[in-house]
Amino acid sequence: MEALEIVFKLALACILGGIVGLERESLNRPAGFRTYTVVCVGSALAMVVSIDIFTQFYHHVNADPGRIAAQVVSGIGFLGAGTIMKEGATIRGLTTAAGLWVVACIGLAAGAGMYLAAIATTALILFVLIYFARFEHLFTGMRLYKGIVMLVDDQPGQVGIIGSILGDMEVLIKEINLDREETENQLEIELLLQLPPETSITKVIERLSNIQGLHHIDRLN
Repeated sequence: MEALEIVFKLALACILGGIVGLERESLNRPAGFRTYTVVCVGSALAMVVSIDIFTQFYHHVNADPGRIAAQVVSGIGFLGAGTIMKEGATIRGLTTAAGLWVVACIGLAAGAGMYLAAIATTALILFVLIYFARFEHLFTGMRLYKGIVMLVDDQPGQVGIIGSILGDMEVLIKEINLDREETENQLEIELLLQLPPETSITKVIERLSNIQGLHHIDRLN
């Protein structure tokens, strides 16, 4: 493999990975521009090395050019797992982790000389990340399950008051997590709620905002 060809493959991987990374960076995700670029270039390099080893030694040993590439695909899962975080009833980072995996595959394609596949995949991934988000917001807005987090004074009867208000609104509590902050004598309450069709999460938050001892309330999803 010629030097210019190697440089071109790595440069193409750098550009394609950076393009996808910019979209993640614009949304302030755990893995952004630099991470995506490094992963894509590293994957391209792994593919270049794998092909070069096969080209040099296939006459002497039974070399498999896809072995290193296979390890990249499986190994990137460890990096992706580091971007996934659970915040109460909400899990964040799955799209970022999936993006890292796809960017690694884009790098492998660029390193293997499959330029059209690498460029087309980059374009499709950008389209999905940017435009499918609008459809996602449309459908998630129709979900009956919503999460909220509240910070209230830790005093007797607070959870009961919240339960009574939600009961009056015919809102069901599907999951509840309590976290006491002893130093501030406050209680953080995370709720996963099942809303009736005619009730919005905004109305629920407005009703709960009148609770005495409430310091903060916000939605989780």
